[in-house]
Amino acid sequence: MKVLIVTGGDVDKASAAGFLKGWGPDFVIAVDGGLLAAEELTLFPDCIVGDFDTIEPKRLAPYRERGVHFETHKPEKDYTDTELALFYGLSLEGVTEITILGGLGRRFDHALANLQILLHGLKKGVFCRMVDAYNCIYLLERPKTLKRSETWGKYISLIPFTEKVSGVTLEGFKYPLLEAVLVQGNSLGISNELTEETGTIRIREGIAVCVESRD
Repeated sequence: MKVLIVTGGDVDKASAAGFLKGWGPDFVIAVDGGLLAAEELTLFPDCIVGDFDTIEPKRLAPYRERGVHFETHKPEKDYTDTELALFYGLSLEGVTEITILGGLGRRFDHALANLQILLHGLKKGVFCRMVDAYNCIYLLERPKTLKRSETWGKYISLIPFTEKVSGVTLEGFKYPLLEAVLVQGNSLGISNELTEETGTIRIREGIAVCVESRD
């Protein structure tokens, strides 16, 4: 089951609509003010999560009347609304992948936190990613094959999520690697490109952030 989380950051409606045409979610979670973006994308939420500090109660009333499930939380809490929405998504039976829209807005602190919470999905074996008009971001610790025709853009970057990522091998890339080590504080893995129709990323130990991006 494919789950979409629409959270309160910036959402480019044109690119999001194009993405959703080819990737139809089975379950939609709107996070607080992200409900407004969901409405603009003509998405009807199956669940609405948040402390609702950025949306007027009258906007929520029609959804309550239609029996939409609400996960209501206090403003003072130990988790962001997006993380709570991710917890809920991961609890759904049959979930196989989760995509977050609006996780990369103007608040850099929230963007970094949203990157960190992708670890919850990795630990549960559920593919989780954040997307916007220019980037598709996910965590990687196992071999992955990329198809050039299906990547978000021409650039593929690997950034250490853990202090060290060992045994990194890249095949089919402009800048191949063989059993390389990526360490925090070094930009070795930035802005690679596929030269073949398919490319393979292998990691022996550690976790990397993989960013598929376009200008």
